[in-house]
Amino acid sequence: MDLKGLALFDIDGVIRDVGKSYRLALKKTVNRFSGWTPSNVEIDSLKSEGCWNNDWDASLELIKRHIARQKLLTKAPTRKDLIAEFNDFYFGGNCLNNPTKWNGFIKNEPLLVNKSFFKKLTNLQIGWGFISGAELPSAKFALETRLGLTNPPLLAMGQAPEKPNPSGLIQLASKLYAKNLGKNVPPISYLGDTVADVLTIQKAREVFPEQIFISLAIAPPHLHEQSQIIHRKAYEQSLRDAGADHILSSINDIFQALSDW
Repeated sequence: MDLKGLALFDIDGVIRDVGKSYRLALKKTVNRFSGWTPSNVEIDSLKSEGCWNNDWDASLELIKRHIARQKLLTKAPTRKDLIAEFNDFYFGGNCLNNPTKWNGFIKNEPLLVNKSFFKKLTNLQIGWGFISGAELPSAKFALETRLGLTNPPLLAMGQAPEKPNPSGLIQLASKLYAKNLGKNVPPISYLGDTVADVLTIQKAREVFPEQIFISLAIAPPHLHEQSQIIHRKAYEQSLRDAGADHILSSINDIFQALSDW
């Protein structure tokens, strides 16, 4: 089947709500090592800088900034110790590759889309896949176990350089099209919820200036609560400022955004 285009997706904050899992693990980890719990606004502000897509690194950076700001004598943990603590909260124990033993925050992830969503994309001759900074077992759990997708095209943590490096996006898009990207290749869109996701598209354009890339962005689920409308608008503006072509209110709005294909 000839494809009219590609719709590539981030997972966290787009396919699943991680407000009570990854984000909660981040808060708990920061508190464990510093005695301070960052607010959603403070986490969003950090991520708006565009270089803290990895929640382990974001946790460590928040700890270091708090220690410096408060002039504390506390030392920041090693990255290894921080990851162990974070994963204990998120997965629940040292059982990364054994989902049957997971009892951590990963159990608290509402899905934001269903399997029929991807069938609709296929019926529209839109290819699809996923580029995520999540650990591979976590990403596969969301896509295969929870959503019921069979061998979905996926690049997760460790399989490509971290966003906003565009290598993973370019690699997956080239594989799905089965050709090198360029002038006569159909459009490629990427939907994410962070400035790093938007910058990934910007950097991909630098590598393949004749390829059509479209940056789709959406604010994370916690900002869609009515009480968060002011913060959501500010967050969406940061996505626009980074170069997002379209801001979606819901993942289902993608069909309207891609209607011109």
